[in-house]
Amino acid sequence: MNTEHKKLFHYTLLGILLVSVFGSLLHFAYGASGENFLVGLISPVNESTWEHMKLLFFPMLLYLLLALPRLKSAWPCAVSALPSGILAGIFLIPVLFYTYSGVLGFHNLILDIAVFLVSVVIGFLIFYRRTLNCRSKKYTLFLNLLLMVIVVLFFLFTYFPPSIGLFVSP
Repeated sequence: MNTEHKKLFHYTLLGILLVSVFGSLLHFAYGASGENFLVGLISPVNESTWEHMKLLFFPMLLYLLLALPRLKSAWPCAVSALPSGILAGIFLIPVLFYTYSGVLGFHNLILDIAVFLVSVVIGFLIFYRRTLNCRSKKYTLFLNLLLMVIVVLFFLFTYFPPSIGLFVSP
């Protein structure tokens, strides 16, 4: 593994660690802030699955935006890999949660945490792989637009959630 591969690998591992820690802390930010409106835009305001997708989305987005300037000269495909990893991670959260809770008939805190951690790891692995193989490059504009739409949806649905199961506390 050359120096640039090692750098990308280390950024990926560091990202997994930091997003896992800060995402976990973000779970408590809204309550700790006295239910501050602005804090609620980026942290869960209730126990719904939708709100818990923020635990991965915003820390991973921030981390990768901070890491991107250091990576993109050696790895130009990191720009398109960033939204690929984030989108995969956030979409895995409801898929894994509803799969395991549907099979078991209940949800469990340990399994909920595992769903979050697995989603973080897979999101970063997809980022890493897509950075190396550039498969997302031709979709860069679409993926980044989708990421922006999701930011708007997180903000909007935090305080005006649709009446469907994804937005209801289990």
